Amino acid sequence: MSSLVTPGSKGEAIGRLVLAGFVVSLLPVLPFGDLIAYPFFILTTWFHEMGHGLTAAMLGQSFERLVLLPDGSGFAEYLVSGEASRLVQAAIAAGGPLAPSVVGSALIVASAHPRAWRPVLWAMVAAILASTVIWVRSATGWWALPVAAAVLGLVAWRASGGFQRFTLQFLGLTAAWSVFGAWRYFLTEQIVIEGQTQLSDTGAIAAVLLLPYWFWAGAILLTSAAMFIFSLRYALADKRRGPPPRKLPANVLQFKRR
Repeated sequence: MSSLVTPGSKGEAIGRLVLAGFVVSLLPVLPFGDLIAYPFFILTTWFHEMGHGLTAAMLGQSFERLVLLPDGSGFAEYLVSGEASRLVQAAIAAGGPLAPSVVGSALIVASAHPRAWRPVLWAMVAAILASTVIWVRSATGWWALPVAAAVLGLVAWRASGGFQRFTLQFLGLTAAWSVFGAWRYFLTEQIVIEGQTQLSDTGAIAAVLLLPYWFWAGAILLTSAAMFIFSLRYALADKRRGPPPRKLPANVLQFKRR
């Protein structure tokens, strides 16, 4: 029986992305779906909080610790010197909500390049484990992040190329889901974490820059949408739709035309 979709065609590429999106949206309502997806949804919080912390570190401030809570939320603690400019403070606040978009878009772009699948997955494993040792300071992070890293490592080590690509797309779309699913958070000026009221990310940006928090919420969502649209168009471009190169047996001589 012939396949309904030609391997390497645009239909196959779209179908794989639709399947990844379907799994992302359906998992929470399936039996045990929340349990299966939990380490990966924790990863989206990890993207966000690492975005705050690494932005602070890159701008010369001190990234102290990252805490992931059992309900899937979390926070990053960093020290900002009194001499830091308002732009530095705003960039650190924006680094969190933009990080899932940056990482998710990069993973979708990587899914278009067969040679990148395995290295990108191993890089994710290394980054998760390194951050767990250096910055994570919570029981939830100490078990959920290594579990996610172990699953990604197993996929990188043993899974087929198609499943590696699906995993990258799944993670990329999970990151997108976390950004647009949190639009109410972005449109909130203050939040409560562990019983303490504090500014939201958009509230923190508005506190140091001109324009209200809802303007910055719109800017973040529009920027994220632009990144994901670009990554999807890139991954579906005609010149990048071909199937992965076939690996010939070791005993087959190969010749290159000069």
